[in-house]
Amino acid sequence: MSFDEYVRLRGDRLVRLARLLVRDRHLAEDLVQEVLGRAYARWDRVSRADDIDVYVRRMLVNRHISWRRRRSSTEVAVDTRAEHLDRAGNGDIGAEAAERDAAWQLIAELPPKQRATVVLRYYEDLDDATIAEILRCSRVTVRSQAMRALATLRRRLAAQPDLTRRDLLRRDLLRKDVAR
Repeated sequence: MSFDEYVRLRGDRLVRLARLLVRDRHLAEDLVQEVLGRAYARWDRVSRADDIDVYVRRMLVNRHISWRRRRSSTEVAVDTRAEHLDRAGNGDIGAEAAERDAAWQLIAELPPKQRATVVLRYYEDLDDATIAEILRCSRVTVRSQAMRALATLRRRLAAQPDLTRRDLLRRDLLRKDVAR
């Protein structure tokens, strides 16, 4: 597969993955552009890899972690646009957006490898072996990173005033009132 074919077929998925990691569309595009520039420079080596997707995703995750280590990247940009508004749904779109944003705020506070593990496992729907290959660690490490991330998320969710549960309860009560 040539570099152009790869970018045409996989470019959007890479931007989506990067967007989940950095939480900003423009930074995600910059990250993918930088990674693809590096991949292009050594495409002969990249194209010989057993799985090109794993190789490039590993480059993307590693570059993201490097960005996070820099002092200037400690700010987290939040995409406040509601691009999902055109989808049909039964629930309160505002409450769903608030719940989703609250969840991503908690995920954004995780250490980079834990965040990468959560995104690769639950959003990209990759198995432990593939995640381990991308992060260059063992499957056990992937499972422990996921376990620690989920424990941290549960602890933080329990410790803070839980707006999402209150919103869900209020929405359920409103539905019961409408049904009466």
